[in-house]
Amino acid sequence: MKILRIKEVSELLSLSRSTIWRLRREGDFPEPLQLGPRSVGWYESDVTEWIKSRNRLQ
Repeated sequence: MKILRIKEVSELLSLSRSTIWRLRREGDFPEPLQLGPRSVGWYESDVTEWIKSRNRLQ
C-alpha cells in the first residue's frame, strides 16, 4: 500500500495544496493519515477512488 505525500497528491491531481486542504475541510476529500507530528499522507488507493468518484459525477 503506497502512501502519497501532499506534494505528490498535488501533482497527481493538478490542484494546489490549499485547494486539497479546502476540499478536505469541506468533507469532499479523503482523510489523511498522520505520519508524524508535522507530516501527513494519503493512501494512493483512497486518492484513486476519489478520482474515480469525481469522474462518475461529471
